[in-house]
Amino acid sequence: MNKVNVEDLFRDISKCNQVEAIALGGSRVSGKYDDKSDYDVYVYVKENIPKGSRMNILSKYCCKMEIENHYWEVEDNCTLNSNTDIDIIYRNIEDFDLTIGNIVQKNIANNGYTTCLWNNLNTCKVLYDKDGKLEKLKRKYNIIYPDKLRHNIISKNRKLLNGVLPSYDMQIKKAIERNDKVSINHRVTEFLASYFDIIFAINKVSHPGEKRLIQQCIDLCEILPMDFEENLKDLFENMFNEDCNIIIEEIVKNLDKIIEQ
Repeated sequence: MNKVNVEDLFRDISKCNQVEAIALGGSRVSGKYDDKSDYDVYVYVKENIPKGSRMNILSKYCCKMEIENHYWEVEDNCTLNSNTDIDIIYRNIEDFDLTIGNIVQKNIANNGYTTCLWNNLNTCKVLYDKDGKLEKLKRKYNIIYPDKLRHNIISKNRKLLNGVLPSYDMQIKKAIERNDKVSINHRVTEFLASYFDIIFAINKVSHPGEKRLIQQCIDLCEILPMDFEENLKDLFENMFNEDCNIIIEEIVKNLDKIIEQ
């Protein structure tokens, strides 16, 4: 499918009365896409578009369709006739405003990935905006990274790394003692989610998402922990043995040095 056909798809979606705006995100906007990159499309609505209406539109452009998935947000996950995947995410525009406000105005931190949606809003390319509501949101939240948000992200996620009873390092240690590889993998993943959230917060950089995080840190962050790449390489190579505990201690120690700066 060529560019004109994709634009035709977006145009057809925009004709639905419920649609307020459409935006493109991810690597297709940043220019860092490759042959395996999909389209990340965000459709902002005032109310839900009927499932049948979406299916009628998408069937003209897609060879595979999964309509109304709810794994993360409300999504239609499809494959275009060109065999390129496209994920269409539907968001109530008023609810989305409240969600971003909780992060940027109320400074509420999450367990990892705190500022991803804020980054998504700031970096998306607006393709359609019926009454200018999406552009208004972009202007509203195009602000300097709040110091309180930075503090709250670091404080909440740092405690999860070690130092409290449910901290990830203790959970990883127990999982290694049990040789529970599934649990090790899960806890290390959560450890890294908080670790990267802290690094982006230290640098007052909104979180760019889950892909290519090591390179994203190198490209976007002026302040990185000592031995940043080496520590992560060692972690991945020793994740399922007792050396993992020592490496995690080193990762946290190096992270603390830049938190204290």
